[in-house]
Amino acid sequence: MGKVICAGLGPGDPELMSVKSDRVIREARHLAFFRKKGRAGQARNIVKDMLREDVIEYPMEYPVTTELHFGSEEYRALMVDFYAEWAATLEALAQDHDVVVLCEGDPFFYGSFMHLHTRLQGKVAVEVLPAIPGMVGCWNALDTPFTWGDDVMTVLMGTLPEEDLAQHMARADALVIMKTGRNLPRVKRALATAGRLNDAWLVEKGSMPDQRVARLAETDDADCPYFAIVLVHGQGRRPEAEE
Repeated sequence: MGKVICAGLGPGDPELMSVKSDRVIREARHLAFFRKKGRAGQARNIVKDMLREDVIEYPMEYPVTTELHFGSEEYRALMVDFYAEWAATLEALAQDHDVVVLCEGDPFFYGSFMHLHTRLQGKVAVEVLPAIPGMVGCWNALDTPFTWGDDVMTVLMGTLPEEDLAQHMARADALVIMKTGRNLPRVKRALATAGRLNDAWLVEKGSMPDQRVARLAETDDADCPYFAIVLVHGQGRRPEAEE
């Protein structure tokens, strides 16, 4: 019997991947990865130059859900069926050999693999390889310390209601907002309400060759990249600079 190995890919630059994930991916004979229908998939793009020639690939394509609200019953039902189907597929494959599943960032930090991990417990051996979360690559792209002293860092999902976003943003010191994409206009409005918009940065594809950094206030409302994170730096206590 084999096992399911989830390899965390880190923020996007293959050289920032762990040595263990690098080795496991290069040796993989069976490779699964999430992607949107009709796209190569971000995880697959990151490892495209690392794969052996005889690798067998299993693209796990998300259901088309753009017309559904993420909190709707129909959306939930589609996603439950999707994860159940792929958990069963991975379980069957792992009866005979190891299967490597790719996951951007760290698998246990809002990663899609968590939903498979839960369903595979007690059915097949599972190993998770940790990695640098994507937000770390993004705040390093800004070349400025992100938290100081007693700063409280808050991580928010752009899918939250606008009023909730604004309340959290007003209380936090350093801010990370994930799952932006089409939620970005709401994120911008919430930051403006909290008085934080002028301090916010948009980092798209942090640490990757096509990385883009921009002040959020200067981006167009229609500019909603999927693979992007919004950041607001903390301004906490720090030692006085020498004169």
